[in-house]
Amino acid sequence: MTTILGIDAAWTATEPSGVALVASRDNGWRCLAVAPSYESFLDLTRGVPVPWEQGRLPGSVPDVNMPDVKRLLQAAEERAGAAVDIVTIDMPVATEPITGRREADNAVSRRFGAKGCAVHSPSTKRPGALGAALTADFLAAGYPVATALTQSRLGPALVEVYPHPALLTLLNCKYRVKYKISRARRFWPNPAERIGAVLDAFQRIHAALIEKLGPTGLILPAEEEVRSLSRLKRYEDTLDALVCAWVGTCYVEGSVEAFGDERAAIFCPWDPEGYS
Repeated sequence: MTTILGIDAAWTATEPSGVALVASRDNGWRCLAVAPSYESFLDLTRGVPVPWEQGRLPGSVPDVNMPDVKRLLQAAEERAGAAVDIVTIDMPVATEPITGRREADNAVSRRFGAKGCAVHSPSTKRPGALGAALTADFLAAGYPVATALTQSRLGPALVEVYPHPALLTLLNCKYRVKYKISRARRFWPNPAERIGAVLDAFQRIHAALIEKLGPTGLILPAEEEVRSLSRLKRYEDTLDALVCAWVGTCYVEGSVEAFGDERAAIFCPWDPEGYS
């Protein structure tokens, strides 16, 4: 059995991070758990349901002594019945300090920029010390950063992924999928359309993930149940974590392309049609 922990990591200490756990079974990959924050994922192993209706989910900052990373990996192991093999993360990681754009960022932007999937530039502030600490904690736990030179796909490894180009392959799209809450006002100028449009995109992404990973346990709300657009952010983070985990399955199966160099790489699912 291979176990993959997918993390949609927040780039700041004040926002929660989505988490998803999947594992290979005799009949394919299966989702074992999803949560919109580190703490809610940890609570799942104690039998506490995810508080999807909670007003605000707390952020969770991995301490330099790595108690959160240890707890996260231990909780995933308890849930899966096996140690985590691969951690996939939507956050810039590297074998050296990140001070600005990397070859990995440039390579992905060259390939996918025309499709609306260029990469944000990392800096010393975002994710900055938070990203460095998280990378160091996973390294100390035995998960080195996967680079363009990494040979084994069986782990353990910390694998950087990027949901936007991954969704092009997952949904067989030609251009960036519109689903991000932060861009909803730009995508849908009419306020009356936004919540419904975002939920429609969420449903489409979720349905495709179910085909790859089986039932996820995630129940998206009905439009009339959503009081504000911001309350959908937790579902966005959870879906992104599931996308990260799915890319991990592609990584294990060898159906990814590494964009980067010996210091860092972003792994994107391989499209047999050449990302056409």
